[in-house]
Amino acid sequence: MTALSVTVALVAAVALLLRWQRPAWYWMSFGIAFAVVRILARYASVMDACGLTVPPSRWRLALARMTGRPIPESRAPRILRLRPTRTGLVLRVKLRPGQDAFDFSAASDRLRHSFVMQNVTAREIRSGVVELRMTGYDVLKRVQMPAAARGGVMRVPVAIREDGEVYYRDYRQTPHALNIGATQSGKSVYQRNLVAALAALDVALVGIDCKQGVELAPLARRFSALADNPDAAADLLGVLVEHMGDVYQLIRREQRLSADLPDAEITSDIWDLPDHLRPTPIVLLIDEVAELALYATKEEERRRDRIVTDLVRLAQLGRAAGIYLEVCGQRFGSELGKGITMLRAQLTGRTAHRVNDETSANMAFGDIAPDAVLATIQIRTDRPGTAVAGDSSGGWVRIRTPHLTLRRAVNIANSHAHRTPEIPALDAFRPVLPPLGKVGEPSTVTAPAIA
Repeated sequence: MTALSVTVALVAAVALLLRWQRPAWYWMSFGIAFAVVRILARYASVMDACGLTVPPSRWRLALARMTGRPIPESRAPRILRLRPTRTGLVLRVKLRPGQDAFDFSAASDRLRHSFVMQNVTAREIRSGVVELRMTGYDVLKRVQMPAAARGGVMRVPVAIREDGEVYYRDYRQTPHALNIGATQSGKSVYQRNLVAALAALDVALVGIDCKQGVELAPLARRFSALADNPDAAADLLGVLVEHMGDVYQLIRREQRLSADLPDAEITSDIWDLPDHLRPTPIVLLIDEVAELALYATKEEERRRDRIVTDLVRLAQLGRAAGIYLEVCGQRFGSELGKGITMLRAQLTGRTAHRVNDETSANMAFGDIAPDAVLATIQIRTDRPGTAVAGDSSGGWVRIRTPHLTLRRAVNIANSHAHRTPEIPALDAFRPVLPPLGKVGEPSTVTAPAIA
């Protein structure tokens, strides 16, 4: 008996230690079994308490009266499947007549408390079937990207969702995106993860970083073009607009419109072109977009109007030409001048990190998902990298990007430097860098004196 008590105490101590230090290990070793038993034992009572049951049908009531039996109890949705995952459980249920998928979405917080899970989200799989995705621990506390996370053509993994799934940035589905966030909110780390993921693809990276290039210049070996001030940015955007026009001329020549050609072979964008003719897709990353819209003189105002006009053109027309925009900034509202709201309307994807005021959150989600505004302003300051991601359909989810150091991001960019395509139109803006193995002389410039 003493040996059994010691063994039980040791197992309990190990379980508590894992739950505290390694919640993912605890979930895989102990948590799954406990959660499955808890859900199956409480399922009927929880459904009834959450208002997710339906009263017995009339024929069952009539049959009970005729046979003198007790009145049947309310019926809960039928469990179709309960499947464990590396972060939680997936419960698929069959709805009863009269139930709606919205009922489960509205009751998700009550289900979370009743089943003692970290998070519960509901989505409709097909008519009459709802899937409840439950996480057993806080997956956003210590982000670990699964090794099996693989992207595709213009689709890269960049973060973990609150339901334990991988969040992908899919440029073919969501061509242009806006990323806002206050200082130290994790916005730059999100961009860094994006560059590191894109570095392994056959894509041209073009950067505009008006902070003298301090964010993107360390990754310059993987960039086909880089502008570090508004004047260079204006010229670069003009060249991109001209390149977009050349790509459209190529598409027009290769559309092959004839009466005997199948509809599937008629092309209207670069992805239907033959491989040997397809231009390299371009991802334009803009850091601190407000620096492109601010001006103090008439000359700077004309430059600003030219920049905004070219950005709107690229956002409206660039998708079919294989040009995708990733616009980052602390704020992105009408106070930046005319044309900004027109540009924002073309940015389908929205990602908002921690912001300093509700107005900034409204700039990202106020026109598409009011519920996401509240979620954005509730992001804690001690969790940099946490964000709310959504699109123009109104759907949104909390995500968090893994912390990626600048040193590691530079190593990834350098290891894929050979993939950097040469686009003749962008040669004038290609970063000039020393050979990879050569170490430069230490700088002799001292910091400016502070009065």
